[in-house]
Amino acid sequence: MMLMRTDPFRDIDRLTQRILGDASRPAAMPIDAYRDGDVFVVCFDLPGVRADSIDLEVERNVLTVTAERPDTVRDRESVVVAERPTGTFSRQLFLGETLETDAIQADYADGVLTLRIPVAEQAKPRKISVGTGEGQPRSIRA
Repeated sequence: MMLMRTDPFRDIDRLTQRILGDASRPAAMPIDAYRDGDVFVVCFDLPGVRADSIDLEVERNVLTVTAERPDTVRDRESVVVAERPTGTFSRQLFLGETLETDAIQADYADGVLTLRIPVAEQAKPRKISVGTGEGQPRSIRA
């Protein structure tokens, strides 16, 4: 699996979003990704997001995760601090050919979206038997 950020200027965009309050640009969501045996696991941090606002889409081995956190503070009359990002969050992962994208399992608990993507059969390690060549001595000529 290859991971790639969708926007190389993410930090500048995040700072601009905080200063100008522009929630129309997608914000990044932090992830952990690792292989656990025959399954590739990806965990997305999405605190405060409702499960029904999460959208997963796979197209040509590109996984797109989109989620939305509503703004419940900024409309209040006397806001003291409003630092938590709100609006639409989006992240794309480029999945290799060695993963079974048709069998992705998703679970959302305690603000963490966990995806389990099985490794394809052709990518799993396998044993190759080595013949002893008994009865068939060979000579090598130079």
